[in-house]
Amino acid sequence: MKILISEVIWTEGIEVLERQGHTVAYDQKWYANRKEFLAHLPDAEALIVRNQTQVDEELLNHAPNLKVIGRLGVGLDNIDLDETEKRGVAVISARNANAVSVAEYVMQAVLSFRRPLHEAHKGVAEGKWERRVHTGYEINGKTLGLIGLGEISHRTAKRAKAFGMNVIGYDPFRTEYDYMIDETGIVKKEWYDVLGESDFLSIHVPLNTATKHLIDRKAIGLMKPSACLINTARGGIVKETDLAEALQDRRLAGAFLDVLENEPIHPENPLLQAPHVTLTPHIAGLTEESQERISIMIAKEVNKELHGNASLCRV
Repeated sequence: MKILISEVIWTEGIEVLERQGHTVAYDQKWYANRKEFLAHLPDAEALIVRNQTQVDEELLNHAPNLKVIGRLGVGLDNIDLDETEKRGVAVISARNANAVSVAEYVMQAVLSFRRPLHEAHKGVAEGKWERRVHTGYEINGKTLGLIGLGEISHRTAKRAKAFGMNVIGYDPFRTEYDYMIDETGIVKKEWYDVLGESDFLSIHVPLNTATKHLIDRKAIGLMKPSACLINTARGGIVKETDLAEALQDRRLAGAFLDVLENEPIHPENPLLQAPHVTLTPHIAGLTEESQERISIMIAKEVNKELHGNASLCRV
């Protein structure tokens, strides 16, 4: 069976598919050359993508034999799920496969914000020895707020608790009796309480009509001026102009953003001129371990679907 892969995948995933006898056509830049990519779709039975390939009605019209779409990750905002359901195309995601990597990114952001060792190193390299300037703050006893209480929040909370942090969270779809809340010790609170009490606020929700610009001027206004915002979920959840303005006006102490509304970042994005913001190129879930795990997982689950066995990772 023919499988198209339009974005980067680790070789271990391709090897799994080829060992099963599939024909794999792979170009990690196909997402950027749509016309060429569409021409390869008519005889494809499976498609594997990341977040750049727009799986919309036009693409699906060019793929009449498509049976399954594998998403190398968990975000689904680039896939038209209504259209795939209408056509009977299964969609599977790499559920939980990069949760550890994202959780470690969040903790790295927390630690870096309180004690930016790279700045201390820079001073020493310049011949300075400014111990008082680089006196940081402990994270022990500080409060981490989580918006969205899924698997990534669960793993982040476990690590934060190990550092002695208080962990609170908001998720209207979970109760305090859900496993990850009850067992991890997350204190479930209302939206405005999480915003107001958090020293660090970490976002873990999907991008949809309800979460678009969820963190805007009003939400930021409820946060402590000393707080730090961390977004590893999706660009568009944070209203970037409002965040840049708050950082400029010192109504918020800092931010770590791994995702942006438009990626790569536009050179006129106001965040590039904002103080105390760290921007990374959508890498929170990108570690060698997670990407090998995701590539093998999606390859195996796509193979199951192609052989008529429903994947447990179906969306």
